[in-house]
Amino acid sequence: MGKPTGFLEFGRETPERRPVPVRLRDWREVYEPADDAVTRHQAGRCMDCGIAFCHEGCPLGNLIPEWNDLVYRDDWSAAADRLHATNNFPEFTGRLCPAPCEGSCVLGINQDPVTIERVELEIAEHAFAEGWVTPVQALPTGKSVAVVGSGPAGLAAAQQLARAGHRVVVYERAELPGGLLRYGIPEFKMEKAVIDRRLQQLEAEGVEFRCSTMIEDGNLAAAADGVTRVAASTLLAEFDAVVLATGATSGRDLAIEGRELSGIHLAMEYLRPSNLVREGRLEQSPIDAQGKNVIIIGGGDTGADCLGTALRQGAASVVQLEIMPQPPEQRGQQNPWPQYPNVFRVASAHEEGGIRRYSVQTQRFVGTQVVSGLQLTSVDDQLQPIPGSEEVVPADLVFLAMGFTGPETAVLDALGIDRTERSNAKVNDAWVTSNPKVFACGDVQRGQSLIVWAIAEGRSCAAAVDASLMGETALPAPIVPSQVALR
Repeated sequence: MGKPTGFLEFGRETPERRPVPVRLRDWREVYEPADDAVTRHQAGRCMDCGIAFCHEGCPLGNLIPEWNDLVYRDDWSAAADRLHATNNFPEFTGRLCPAPCEGSCVLGINQDPVTIERVELEIAEHAFAEGWVTPVQALPTGKSVAVVGSGPAGLAAAQQLARAGHRVVVYERAELPGGLLRYGIPEFKMEKAVIDRRLQQLEAEGVEFRCSTMIEDGNLAAAADGVTRVAASTLLAEFDAVVLATGATSGRDLAIEGRELSGIHLAMEYLRPSNLVREGRLEQSPIDAQGKNVIIIGGGDTGADCLGTALRQGAASVVQLEIMPQPPEQRGQQNPWPQYPNVFRVASAHEEGGIRRYSVQTQRFVGTQVVSGLQLTSVDDQLQPIPGSEEVVPADLVFLAMGFTGPETAVLDALGIDRTERSNAKVNDAWVTSNPKVFACGDVQRGQSLIVWAIAEGRSCAAAVDASLMGETALPAPIVPSQVALR
């Protein structure tokens, strides 16, 4: 290992975030550039555990102690090789993953854990800066695979299948590939140039992208909206296998009195056009928070994305509501290591403004035609309303960021795929659906989850497809559906 006493000598340190008044004026990523010496010291805090519990949190099987040691020794090239051996897109996870690996870090039992996620990101950035991210070419097999959806699961499956030698075509209904990475995640969390440079690698490896394309049943509507429509039967006829990776994009709604009022939007109805403006495809978002009182219902990452977006648009005020109680500052007895720590977190957007309120429930939306407020009530530990705690708070815009209920089912229905009780695609341990030619991975079969699970499932699904087409596979398969609990 690099420095046996590193965890004793160096405290946890992450790069500074740019000053709030500065970053609210633009949409660039919030972090200042990292210092290599600091990153090496942080990697040197890794204890090279005999049993690396950081793997408990991460489904990718990342070789975390190995690349930490290599970074400490200043061997960034070898670290990049180790990192890419298990993770196709470490520059995505290094920015967007909530780092369950750090929650399982052995050092975290009684100290601050290793900055695993940040070291991962710096390795990936070194790899791109030094030109180490190059296309991997494979001998053609003569087999072809269609991948429907270009989020992290679809991209991971596509890259792995291309590297196995198959012809891969990715179908994406949006204007450009990336899924929620592109149209759900704001620029201040990940600039879209980060996606584009990785897509260049995939294209150089032979992956073809067909965007603005919908997969439907045989009753194709006219394509007057600029979207190409492909019949599911055509897809099944033209390809040897189909991989569904369409995600879980149906937002959770709130069916209470006043929901029909204008000014109330699902989070993705707000975040997508904002990203389209940044992309130059829209001159102005149809939903603009400038000068408005904004309420966000939902205290998770999507809610924080809405918060940061509204602040950059110049909202007069922003309040983020969460029905659950505020998490503790430190782990509770019911949340022992190495479980993912349920603790109070401050995202970059929370530093920038707004108010966070916990243990509150929205009873009804107030207004005539346009929303003007919310009637709230406080709730107890059992989430039951507390009598006499009702209040009305003003609101000109309301964003519902309460998670996702499952996949949109049109593609599943078009391909005749059986669904689970949660409406997800039903798969066996070979990632095969009720149609033996169709495989499914990521949130479309798992439900809303983390980016690391999406990449791990995409890699595993690709190995299953390769084995089905060729009789065997050399591709790694880090997980099997029945052997992992839904997280």
